[in-house]
Amino acid sequence: MPAPTSAPASGSSPGASPTAATAAGTITIKDFAFGDPLTVAPGATVAVTNMDTAAHTVTADEGAAFDTEVKGGGGTATFTAPTKPGSYPYHCTFHPGMHGVLIVK
Repeated sequence: MPAPTSAPASGSSPGASPTAATAAGTITIKDFAFGDPLTVAPGATVAVTNMDTAAHTVTADEGAAFDTEVKGGGGTATFTAPTKPGSYPYHCTFHPGMHGVLIVK
């Protein structure tokens, strides 16, 4: 039996793939928290899943980059990420202690 090789082919590493940045992402709300920062491509569709029983929003801290409400109990919503690269802090308007960051690059 031949031993598996550990050297990946050029460009085939899952984290280094140029298409990885173009994939849409998902924000999962659970226990009144948004989780880790999410990185998406400019203009990508971002899905939001709310595992809490209470409704939440995903609202950009500055400007009107995005603002969506998600019903509780497994509710889902989507929004379009900004087209300008950068970090976009956001919050829940119903629960001011909830904060997250969307990174566009």
